[in-house]
Amino acid sequence: MRPMVEVLAWLLAIAVLCALCDAQSAQDYGRTSLAGKSEAYLSTPGDYPQTQDWRSGGDYKATGQPLGLIGGTILDSMERVNVGAEVRLTCENPASNQQVKSGDNGQFLFANVAPGLFRLTVTSPGFAVREFTAALRPGETYLVPTITLAVALAVTEVHVEASPLTQVQLADLQIKEQEKQRVFGFIPNFYVSYDSGAVALKPKQKFRLAWKTTLDPFTILGVGALAGVEQATDTFGGYGQGAQGYFKRLGASYADAVTGTFIGSAALPSLLKQDPRYFYKGTGSTRSRLLYALASPVICKGDNMRWQPNYSNVAGAFASAGISYLYYPASDRQGAGLVVQNSLVRLGEIAFEGVLQEFVVRRLTPHLRKRASDQP
Repeated sequence: MRPMVEVLAWLLAIAVLCALCDAQSAQDYGRTSLAGKSEAYLSTPGDYPQTQDWRSGGDYKATGQPLGLIGGTILDSMERVNVGAEVRLTCENPASNQQVKSGDNGQFLFANVAPGLFRLTVTSPGFAVREFTAALRPGETYLVPTITLAVALAVTEVHVEASPLTQVQLADLQIKEQEKQRVFGFIPNFYVSYDSGAVALKPKQKFRLAWKTTLDPFTILGVGALAGVEQATDTFGGYGQGAQGYFKRLGASYADAVTGTFIGSAALPSLLKQDPRYFYKGTGSTRSRLLYALASPVICKGDNMRWQPNYSNVAGAFASAGISYLYYPASDRQGAGLVVQNSLVRLGEIAFEGVLQEFVVRRLTPHLRKRASDQP
């Protein structure tokens, strides 16, 4: 279902577990809640604390108040999205100061923002500076949907339409963060959410993750490596050797990855209203986290964000194994027993992947947004 993690699991797991088994457990993300509208108002420039990078973090535990999100969209004077605009967030608590660039759709997002007054400063070459000030309430998701930039030397104008993010918008922002998750900076790890308050995905978003995963260059390289191992060990001997045998194994391996991902992580989760992601726990005793990870093949969150039997995973494993029976060499087909065996092996792999996700993978994934609870 997540072929790139499977490659990581079998090729790197033993060495990584030995090196990192005694590292400190990461703490869980604070929940992000959708909040109501906040009144926004224009401000004049003034002296504000020096903006620091968000990675410096800050300890918000003492406040006892949940952190929030601030997002919005930057347009130019022609009402087109402005890509690469510098957006600086300055807060009452300097630990929340952050700076990002607007994305391809002109949007920006600041996570883990402490409640209180905040100021946004938007700069882009050729346009006048825009400043916006408002107050963020505890746990609020504050949306500034439209900030229109004026040509330099023109009259400063800011258009603000305050409204809460919809569930689809918030899920899109969360998926964009997940799509940046790469182990060692290059191995895709998109099917993990480190946000315990993540909202449910729509069917379109589940298929989007499946496409992103199966078309990723490392996924193709990974199945190519597995095909090479099968060639060397003469697995599925009916395919033969030489270039023809290798490409047959390559096609079968990639077909396994595609069917497993689309059936178990997109089609069935959409039909059964279940979430295909692994939700990182990160808290509790080692034993409780281990049991949580081992149960991941058979327990999942539904779209109602309640825990339930993981019918998608189980049925997807059996469906993928059944389909693979159609293109395995006739000499390697052993009846229904092979399908059952491969399905159980796949579920075991998913459980092992869960253990890696819970205790290893997060520490090997650079540039994750840090939470206040992660700070020393």
